[in-house]
Amino acid sequence: MSKNIVVAIDGYSSCGKSTLAKALAKKLNFIYIDSGAMYRAVTLFFLRQNIDLKDQESVINVLSKIQIDFQTSDNQTLITLNNEDVSKEIRQMPVADKVSTVSAIKDVRIEMVKQQQRMGRSGNIVMDGRDIGTVVFPNADLKLFMTADPQIRAERRYNELISKGEKVNMEDIFENLTKRDYQDTTRVESPLIQAEDAVVLDNSHIDETQQLEFAMGYIKPLLAKKI
Repeated sequence: MSKNIVVAIDGYSSCGKSTLAKALAKKLNFIYIDSGAMYRAVTLFFLRQNIDLKDQESVINVLSKIQIDFQTSDNQTLITLNNEDVSKEIRQMPVADKVSTVSAIKDVRIEMVKQQQRMGRSGNIVMDGRDIGTVVFPNADLKLFMTADPQIRAERRYNELISKGEKVNMEDIFENLTKRDYQDTTRVESPLIQAEDAVVLDNSHIDETQQLEFAMGYIKPLLAKKI
């Protein structure tokens, strides 16, 4: 089988994009690329270097010093920042507090797209996000666009947070999802848009196993052509 197969998964918040992407990557022995984690790694770098996020020149000057990669170890995907494993550190609160601001910076997004495309040239990957099939990999071998009924998405998110012991309100979660949908689809930089050649996966009424089977139904013929 030839190399360089790219599976792009886009869609709305709380549709289970990362769940499907991880499952596909594991089943296919591909590298899973978490685009959100990349922005967290950049944020960590900025924090360590005390970069003023409002100083465009300072931001641009350090972007060339950042290299992000993903590696698989013991069935887990690790993210490295300049060859340092930062998988745990990027999940801490200092990074979480700043990542939204960092990911909205145009120059950062341009650099991350370059690095994501570099990863796509180096091997077989599954990547999920908001603009993977439209901006990052417009020529991806397979594009999936995930969606689900907003109420069902809110219920899934609610149950997930409750299972973690968090105190949350269903109305607040639904309102947050609606707000994120609006922001994702109307933002100037790389808005969430369904690619014309994307396969729509509505998982409102199917489980994780069924959605994996759905995706594999499109991937198997693709793999056969690559042999």
